[in-house]
Amino acid sequence: MPAINMKEFKFNIDGKEFNATVAPQEDGKLAVTVNDTTYTVEVPELAKQAPRPVVSHAAAPAPVATKPAAAAPVAANIVAAPLPGTITKVLVKEGDKVKKGDTLLTMEAMKMENSITAEADGIIRKVHVGVGASVNQGDALIDFEGLGVPKTQAPQSAPVGATAPKPAAPAAAPAPKTTEAPSGAVGGASAHTVDAPLPGTIKQVLVAVGQEIAAGDTVVIMEAMKMENNITAEFAGKVTAVKVAVGDQVQSGQVLVETA
Repeated sequence: MPAINMKEFKFNIDGKEFNATVAPQEDGKLAVTVNDTTYTVEVPELAKQAPRPVVSHAAAPAPVATKPAAAAPVAANIVAAPLPGTITKVLVKEGDKVKKGDTLLTMEAMKMENSITAEADGIIRKVHVGVGASVNQGDALIDFEGLGVPKTQAPQSAPVGATAPKPAAPAAAPAPKTTEAPSGAVGGASAHTVDAPLPGTIKQVLVAVGQEIAAGDTVVIMEAMKMENNITAEFAGKVTAVKVAVGDQVQSGQVLVETA
């Protein structure tokens, strides 16, 4: 896998300027500095295949109950904003039951639409935000109560339920970069590329060669930092090349789609 050089980004959110740098570290980690605050971000695609300790639990004693108990609710978890942005959709309400992977809400950040999903089955206890709300990194979005396994099947030494892991603080993702490249496009039009704003995995490719697209259309959906990100075109035009397929792992700055 090619080495990643340190990258610098500047962006503006609600009139506030942010300066960010992304530098590679050992064991597939990135040092992300946003306005003099540094975060360590682990990127699975870059991590070395290191053995992980295995934690074993004592065997559960025979259940005493004559029939399985209902799934037990665990303590409420907070779903927090992984980065600054604006809420564009709220797809759940208090009392809703959701499954692992269900989208709870969507937010726009760094010119990308990010889907915030449930990391376990559970019940929505409180929704703290509405459409149009501006949030900062770490702000509480939803109180979420996960559901544990039936008590008669739970190991004695294991906790009733575990708090859903909070997403790692993501790198301040730059806007999807659409660059203008000199080429002999038909009719003298300039060629453009839609590039990956950060490392990730391609989940969906929504365009094909020859397709006409408008500025703002989503061309690719990629998963990065445990979020699904809609990668959009900044310019209208015709798709001349699609450089990636579903399942591909891409690096920051890699060309995804070419248009003219």
